[in-house]
Amino acid sequence: MKNILHVANPNDYAGYLGAPLLHPLVSVIHYDEVSPIRSSLNRYGVYGLFIQRNFPKNLTYGIKMFDAPDGSIIAVEPGQIGGREDDGEKLSISGWALLFSPELLHGTDLEPRMKDYPFFSYFATETLRMEPSEWGRITQLVTQLRHELQENADSPALRAVVLGYIRLILEYCNRIYQRQLSGEDKASSDILKRFHHLLREYYLEGRQLDLGVPSVSYCAGRLAYSPRYLGDVIHSATGGTAIGYIHTFVTEQGKNLLMNGHNINETAHLLGFDYPHHFTRLFKKMTGMTPSGFLGKK
Repeated sequence: MKNILHVANPNDYAGYLGAPLLHPLVSVIHYDEVSPIRSSLNRYGVYGLFIQRNFPKNLTYGIKMFDAPDGSIIAVEPGQIGGREDDGEKLSISGWALLFSPELLHGTDLEPRMKDYPFFSYFATETLRMEPSEWGRITQLVTQLRHELQENADSPALRAVVLGYIRLILEYCNRIYQRQLSGEDKASSDILKRFHHLLREYYLEGRQLDLGVPSVSYCAGRLAYSPRYLGDVIHSATGGTAIGYIHTFVTEQGKNLLMNGHNINETAHLLGFDYPHHFTRLFKKMTGMTPSGFLGKK
C-alpha cells in the first residue's frame, strides 16, 4: 500500500508539518514558517485550500498527476486523495493551507452551499489561478483568520467569525473559478459538468449495484441526448471519448476504494463489475498496473 497520511481532522496535517494546533476543527498553516517540509500523499476527511506561490512537482489529484502553476489554489474535499508521496526530499514551500472539518459546517447555512463550489471536485482539473491582487486579498483574509484563532478561545462566537472568513474566501475562489470558466466553451462545459454529476450521483445512490458499470447509452439517455451527440461533446471538451471519461471516473473511484482498505473483490463489486477480473483488466488499461500492483507500490 502507498504511504498515505490520513487527514481525518485538520490537525493531522498541521501536526505532520509541525505547525501550531489552533482549533480542533480548523487549521491555518503558513508554509513559510514550517519549511522546509516533507511532502505527503494525503487522504482527506476534511475540506482544504492550498494557497501557494510554489507547489511541488508531480502532484497527484485523484488518478491524475499534474504540475500546479505558481500563485494558485488547489481545493480538496472529504474522500479525496492528493499530494505527493514522501520520497525523503525536503521542500521549501511558500504560501498557506486552510483546512476545516465538515463538523464545523453542521447546521449552518454554509453546509448546503458547499455543493455549489465546483472547484472542490476532481472534475475541476485546473487549479484556481490568482491575479496578484487576489493573492493579496485572500492571503490577508487567511492571515486575519489565523489571528482570530490564535487570540480567542473556542466558542460559538468564534466559530461564527471563523465561518464568516471561510465563506468570504470561498466566494473569492468561486469568482476565480467562474472567470476561468468564462474563457471556455460554456455549452460543452455545461454538458460535461452534467455528465460528471450524473456519474457521481450514479455511485452515490448505489445504482451500480443493480445496473452495473454505467454505459454511454445510459448516460446519454438520462441527459436527453443521443449517444453520438454526447460523444461528440465530450470529445470537443476533453479530446477523449465518452466511454473513456466513464472509465477514468470508475478507475478513480476504484483507486479511492483500494486506498481506503477494500480488497480487489470488494472494490470490483462496489463499482458494479460482475467479475473481479473485469475490474482488473480496466484498471490495468487505465493505470498501466494491476490493482494488486498498485496496492503494493511504494
